[in-house]
Amino acid sequence: MKRFLIAAVGAAALALSAAQAAAFEVGIIAFQMSSETHARVANAAAAAAKAKGWTVTLLNSEGALPKHAEQFDALIAKKVDAIIVAMGKPIEAEAQFKAARDKGVPVVTVMSGASKDTLFDIQVNEYKVGAEAALYLFGQMGYTGNLISQRFEGNVGTRIRGRLLDDVLVENQAVKEIGKHSMARTQSWRDDVRAGMQALLLKNQGQINGVWASFDGQAYIIDDLLKAQGVKRGAIPLVSIDGGEETYRRIADPDSTLLATVMIPFEGMGERAVEAIDSIVVKKQPKESVTSGPYLFQDAVLVDASNVKQFLKK
Repeated sequence: MKRFLIAAVGAAALALSAAQAAAFEVGIIAFQMSSETHARVANAAAAAAKAKGWTVTLLNSEGALPKHAEQFDALIAKKVDAIIVAMGKPIEAEAQFKAARDKGVPVVTVMSGASKDTLFDIQVNEYKVGAEAALYLFGQMGYTGNLISQRFEGNVGTRIRGRLLDDVLVENQAVKEIGKHSMARTQSWRDDVRAGMQALLLKNQGQINGVWASFDGQAYIIDDLLKAQGVKRGAIPLVSIDGGEETYRRIADPDSTLLATVMIPFEGMGERAVEAIDSIVVKKQPKESVTSGPYLFQDAVLVDASNVKQFLKK
């Protein structure tokens, strides 16, 4: 009888635990799922949350700020238990972030920048990442010659990377930036990059010694443009930032001009967001047990021909 009672209590506890997990609902917003990195964070977070038995609402803002705000409002109205935002806009959507805080809905962002209305932002040190990418490219150029850059000012991370490129240029004046294109249209960004870089490559043909891209998706387009012009590997080194299977394939490809990337652990950051919410919101641990500041930093790794095999899937 005693053994039966113990088993019954144990089963009831497990059932209660499962019910509590199922009752917990997290909303996940990716600013633009057509961008591989946004999708990688959001999908990894969704998978990690489902593995805990949580209910998941996964949304795609499709690169549109009005839709981003509407989705935030909808999750708050739905009274979800927490929100994870991949590559969000804490400044542009400040009213929604504040509304979540006012309603008691904790928010963790990934690669979005700090906000007083969130628990914290999960980031890599973009200043370190930007410097590492720029210095690697300069090394491939022998710290001399002309480069062109493909930038994106609409995201805090890519904007910092561009500013670090500018700082490295100031201190290494034998390298000249002879042209740059800033990606302006988020919903049709591939067409924008292709048109802008095609114009720069044609205008400066025969004068370019290196190309810098603020993220890998831009680098794929540039790589294809350079190969279409007959540029061989190493003739015009191309360096970018982010990491991913397509990037590693190109770095390992002897016909590709993409030589290196600084790898950011996007899946790991999505998973870390779920773990942080589990610790702080579900288990009621203090926020300081996860991180004491506005950022939870993750490590980035330079990937080139010397170590790319470690990252390629078998």
